[in-house]
Amino acid sequence: MFVLELTYIAPIERIDAALPEHMAWLKAHYASGVFIASGRKVPRDGGVIIALGDDRAKITEITESDPFTVAGVVEYTITEFVATTTAPPLEQYRQEVPK
Repeated sequence: MFVLELTYIAPIERIDAALPEHMAWLKAHYASGVFIASGRKVPRDGGVIIALGDDRAKITEITESDPFTVAGVVEYTITEFVATTTAPPLEQYRQEVPK
């Protein structure tokens, strides 16, 4: 599992201009089952996406296709983690620690 942290590196007007394409990109990755949660940070200086996967290179490729990245308005930090404990509604996403 991955936490994708977006940090805005451009004025909010440029973020807003790219937002419709970014939202369509998000919806496509929800539909494919890769993204399970996302939203703006508070204060609004970026966002966070929770993504499923076991291939960091593939996740990096996905972030590079984000219209925000293509427009040069965000930087990504990618953190991989093993979700060994979850709330009951997220049981399907629990993972075993690799041995």
